[in-house]
Amino acid sequence: MSKQNFNRQQGYIIAIGGGENKNKKPDILRKFTELCTQGNAHIAIIPTASELEDTGAQYQQIFHRLGAKRTDVLNIKRRIDCESPSILKMINSVDGVFITGGDQSRLADILGGTSLVEAMKQENLHGLHIAGTSAGAAFISQTMIASGKSGNTPRLGMVEITKGSGLSSKLIIDQHFRQRHRLGRLITAVAQNPEKIGIGIDEDTAIFIDHKNKFEVAGGGWVTIVDPAALELCDIKSNFSKQKLSVEGLKLHMLTSGDQFDIETRQVMLC
Repeated sequence: MSKQNFNRQQGYIIAIGGGENKNKKPDILRKFTELCTQGNAHIAIIPTASELEDTGAQYQQIFHRLGAKRTDVLNIKRRIDCESPSILKMINSVDGVFITGGDQSRLADILGGTSLVEAMKQENLHGLHIAGTSAGAAFISQTMIASGKSGNTPRLGMVEITKGSGLSSKLIIDQHFRQRHRLGRLITAVAQNPEKIGIGIDEDTAIFIDHKNKFEVAGGGWVTIVDPAALELCDIKSNFSKQKLSVEGLKLHMLTSGDQFDIETRQVMLC
């Protein structure tokens, strides 16, 4: 644990639905950068999910423009890279970690269960802010959507689940939500894991989860919450024909910028 972060309040966990505005009105990225500037504004960027070579460099330019004093790209391409002493040392000293978009399965395969992820989780408890966009947002969940089919009707077999980072143990996060018509797969994922709360985040929209496990919505779109607390009937275990699923008792909330949600009490607070 770094001396810098010792005894600090737990850092924010930020899930961005992808497609965030990077140029004209980068409000979400600016808010993340401003959180980091309360320290030394040193941000580490993890572009592992992306297959594009310049993804990390692009975010470096953006964060510098928004006021970050230092940025470093962690080019992690193999699991062994996650055990590198120099990378782990950096995680112990930065103010923020930003996980880019791409393929979340790459994040699960390369980062999942490594010392890097454990270091991020420990440092978050002591002040490190961690943000993920698109695939990076999905990876925040302990139970992660790896892939799935589009559509608003929940069906057996339309979603594939794997393990994410565990930065949030109570949420299943889906991204590009309304733009890619992912309500059906999120409901299916929650029906398979009714102890979790489903969070569908639109593009250029984010949730900022604080140390009290409450989040506030930021950005221009909606956050859809699928809450199974009152779930009474679901035929997912008996339905093997990939027909439409019957689900009774789900709560559905749609929140916009400034609205809040308490993950522990499942209470909505509209602004």
